[in-house]
This record gives sequence, C-alpha cells and structure tokens, in this order.
Amino acid sequence: MKLNIVPARTGITWVKLGIQTFLKQPLALAGLFFMYMAAATLASLIPYIGVVLALAIVPAATLGLMAATQEATKGKFPMPAILVSAFRAGQQRARAMLVLGFLYAAACLLIVSIVPLFLDVPVSRESALAPEMQGVMLVVMLMYLPVSVLFWHAPALVHWHGVTPVKSLFFSAVVCFKNAGAYTLFGLAWMVVLVVVGLVVSMLAGMLASPEAAAALVMPAALLMAAMFSTSIYFTFTGSFDATPPDDTDGNVITPGDTP
Repeated sequence: MKLNIVPARTGITWVKLGIQTFLKQPLALAGLFFMYMAAATLASLIPYIGVVLALAIVPAATLGLMAATQEATKGKFPMPAILVSAFRAGQQRARAMLVLGFLYAAACLLIVSIVPLFLDVPVSRESALAPEMQGVMLVVMLMYLPVSVLFWHAPALVHWHGVTPVKSLFFSAVVCFKNAGAYTLFGLAWMVVLVVVGLVVSMLAGMLASPEAAAALVMPAALLMAAMFSTSIYFTFTGSFDATPPDDTDGNVITPGDTP
C-alpha cells in the first residue's frame, strides 16, 4: 500500500463516482445510512454515556458505509449486516476500531468543551437561531477540520489494511495534506451540489401551501444528500491509496492474520 498524489480535478471525479454509485443502489445505500443515523440517535439517548457512544460508533459506521459502497460498485445489493463489518474482521481489528472510535469521541468532546470557554454558546432554541450563532458554528467547523482530516481514512486503513489506530491517523493526515487540492475541490464540488439541490427543494417547498408538507420534503432531501456524500468517501480512499480494499463479504471475512 502506498500513497497516491493525484491532480486537483480528481476531487470532482470522486464526487461524480459517489453520485453514480449511489444511484445504482439508492434504496440500499440510503437505507443503510438511515439505519446508522437511527442507531446513533438511539445511542445518544442513553443516560450519561449516550453522547460518547453515538460519537464512538462514527468510524465503524463510516467503514460500514464504505464497505456497502464497495458492494454497490460490483452491482451487489448491500445488506444491513455490512454496517457492522468493522467488528467481523477478528478481535485485533475490532479492538483497533474501538480505540479509533473513542479517540474520535474524545476529540469531538474536546472541541465542544473548549468552544464555550471563548464564545457565548446559545442555551435556548431561540438563541440558537440568532445571527451570532453563525460565528460559533464557524469556529466549531474550523476546529473540527483537523479532526476530520485525521479520521477521514483511518477507519479504512485500520480495517482493510491492519494499520494501527495511531498510524492510521498519521497516514490519513499525510495523504489529505499531499492531495489538498483534490480534497479542497471535492469539498467545493459538494457545496455546489448541495446549493443546487437546496434551491430545487426550496422552490418545490415554496409551491406547497402547507409548511408541514414543505418541512417533510426538506428533511428527506437533506438525509439523501448526506447518504450520497457518504458514498463518495469510499472513492477518496481508493483514489488516495494504491491498494484495493479486500472483499469484505460474508464469504470472505478479513482476519488479523491477513497481509495488508
């Protein structure tokens, strides 16, 4: 396995591949994403530890959605069990994914803990909608960016190639840095897609007489776009590393003894 240096325009290719692959299996990929969101929501309701658990499952869920995308590229229908692929590859890699999950949770909670020390965070729903909240959200996004870079490829490296959690964070950051142009264009391209879809949805919502009907249209559209975005993450990995992820289906489960 080696890191690839790709031209900036590759970022747009990743977006196209993600959209095309999602459209091959829209029901399966959207359904799996909704299942993950439901699981995270239920986990967050657990007293005291719910938020930590909801954050800790993000790397494993990301890997599961990437494995589902891999299946879709082969014309297969990914089944719900693929979401737990991270915990079916042997104890060693399952433990490594758990470590990665709790590192991610710790990083996110650290951001949440630091922001109130410097900014006035809204404590009510009404204040959360105030213009001042935009500044808070911007700071949170900027602080989260390094976390995103560190964990972007870490789940795939841990699961498919047996890289240790710490090394996976390092390799993820390095490849994102070396391909900064591609990842920047990837993000900008998705912003354009979101704006276009948002405008279309807003026009359709404006044509509806009922605010409730408009809200019912906006939320599913947002979730579908999020599911489509998650599909494109797989292609950022296969494009950034010169290594094909092994087949991860029931008939060929990776074990800790496999050679990366």
